[in-house]
Amino acid sequence: MTQSLEQKVREELTLYARKTVAKGLVVGPGGNISAKAGDLMLLSPSGFALEDIEPHQWIRVEIESGKVLDTEVRPSSEVLMHLYAYRENPDIQAIVHTHPAYCIALTLVAQELPMLFPDQAALVGEVTFVPYVLPTTDLLADAVAAKVGQHNSILLENHGLVTTGKNLREAYYRTEVVEESAKIYLAAKAAGTPKVLTDAEYKEIQSLESEAYRVQLLQKLQ
Repeated sequence: MTQSLEQKVREELTLYARKTVAKGLVVGPGGNISAKAGDLMLLSPSGFALEDIEPHQWIRVEIESGKVLDTEVRPSSEVLMHLYAYRENPDIQAIVHTHPAYCIALTLVAQELPMLFPDQAALVGEVTFVPYVLPTTDLLADAVAAKVGQHNSILLENHGLVTTGKNLREAYYRTEVVEESAKIYLAAKAAGTPKVLTDAEYKEIQSLESEAYRVQLLQKLQ
């Protein structure tokens, strides 16, 4: 791993941390994000509001051993959730854990998020749910790790959202799309019975060459 790679990841984490706050996906010191840099993950420090983290303050943690290499400040209390997810699915390069209002509201009243519109179908796919588990515990880490092999977006009941991606950009935009999906679904349910995409319509969107191209661009390193 080169220093330039680690510095690039630090700068990207800082950028998307601030985007997360600007979009209202977390409030106060809530939420945590991470990204891989070689054999390490760089994770938000505990107790920091995401918009206040500077590039040099992201905490280095060895993925295989779990050893924390920076000890002046503790890593996020959800460090196990991030570690277990990276270990379970090595294709994951970034994780965004947020507390979006509409996503949390949805978990309070429903156990599904149907397929509603093309961006959801193309960029996210099926969203899965995890029943409420005490935050910051290995129980939550295990529950999330059990899902990351098949799903890139996981709603945590009474808690929030976890999204993964091949880079931070992909993980972050999945967060935005899932929150928008939850908002649309709740609004539609309040007005009547939502018309959702059928499985055939969903698969048809996913098969579009134009959508495949868009996903490929999203996954390219910045």
